[in-house]
Amino acid sequence: MSSATSAGKTLPGDPPGGRRAIAVWSIGVAVYFVAVIFRTSLGVAGLDAADRFHVNASALSTFSILQLLVYAGMQIPVGLLVDRLGTKKVLGIGVVLFTAGQLGFAFSPSYGMALASRALLGCGDAMTFISVLRLGTRWFPARRGPMVAQLAGLVGMAGNLVSTLVLARLLHGIGWTAAFAGSALAGVVVFVLLLLFLKDHPEGHEPEPLPHQGAAYVRRQIATSWREPGTRLGLWVHFTTQFPAMVFLLLWGMPFLVEAQGLSRATAGGLLTLVVLSNMTVGLVYGQIIARHHAARLPLALGTVAATALLWAATLAYPADHAPMWLLVVLCTVLGACGPASMIGFDFARPANPPERQGTASGITNMGGFVASMTTLFAVGVLLDATGDDYTVAFSSVFVLQAVGVSQILRLRKRAARRERERLVASRVETVHVPV
Repeated sequence: MSSATSAGKTLPGDPPGGRRAIAVWSIGVAVYFVAVIFRTSLGVAGLDAADRFHVNASALSTFSILQLLVYAGMQIPVGLLVDRLGTKKVLGIGVVLFTAGQLGFAFSPSYGMALASRALLGCGDAMTFISVLRLGTRWFPARRGPMVAQLAGLVGMAGNLVSTLVLARLLHGIGWTAAFAGSALAGVVVFVLLLLFLKDHPEGHEPEPLPHQGAAYVRRQIATSWREPGTRLGLWVHFTTQFPAMVFLLLWGMPFLVEAQGLSRATAGGLLTLVVLSNMTVGLVYGQIIARHHAARLPLALGTVAATALLWAATLAYPADHAPMWLLVVLCTVLGACGPASMIGFDFARPANPPERQGTASGITNMGGFVASMTTLFAVGVLLDATGDDYTVAFSSVFVLQAVGVSQILRLRKRAARRERERLVASRVETVHVPV
């Protein structure tokens, strides 16, 4: 990819950024932070959920699959809603839905009601990240885009850390209902902050109003975004990089470490925490690198995929009954790079689309990793039941999806680079003709 992009330049009409932008954006990120706590809460409660609802591995994976199915299915509708209604309204709806879902999960007396609660949670969760990305593009200059996006992802991983460290202890200290119902109070807090302080854009940077065109507008937004090679490349980068860590943290990491590797819950929880801490550290590094060197986007993404595949292969193929602790530590450290690498997908979609399509393009991109995660969650659950809990066979499904994703990335990379250069040249010509 060409490094000659607008990443380091202030473009005409760019928002100013500054302290006010940070304050408003932080409220949106706080909503996303809480959404991630709720989303990943099942990851530390998987074994407890299996006992509470008396379900096997396939049925347990259905919790996360349904949640991600709703999440992925909502991405394009949410992108369209954000483009039309703005961030504040969509985030407000999202908070109400995911808080209701977390409360419902706390009090669910049956497997069916718990499933419905996770679906509701997934619907609300789906409205958060795209809204936060849109908030960043409305409040910060374009050159800050990669770092702002990585910081949002980093805060989301901090939410995962809260699930791993805090919610897990509450779950085993005060019980299922009290832990999940108590955590739902965080949703109420961010909802109040959102209503009082969040604004869609700084004064003087209002977007042009979109005419109400019904289905024609929807079709045009989706079709025009999809025609951009950068949007499709962003989707496949997100697809290929995100899911190994998502599957590990969301559901199957704890059972794998406890049942297949013979670790205690406390030690396994420590390794899950390592994934999160690695994610937060790598996110800062990737954001800085991409902000300075746009050409590093694809090497970073593909390098992360290669490292993840190598470490999974070494862990699953280890000749002893259990992989050594040092190898599990390295695996979890490398898995931490998956989240930051998936954010690179948005750095391909963002310059490929004008501001009025950013929500739709981000929605398309964001579908990728969650479709891959959903597919792998299902595959692992089915293969575990079919093979008598053979985790080596079950986790080998990771390599299949990585191969599919890499083939699509390699197919699209040149077209996306050419189109991005064309848009850059066009924007420079327009800049030259802007009256002073």
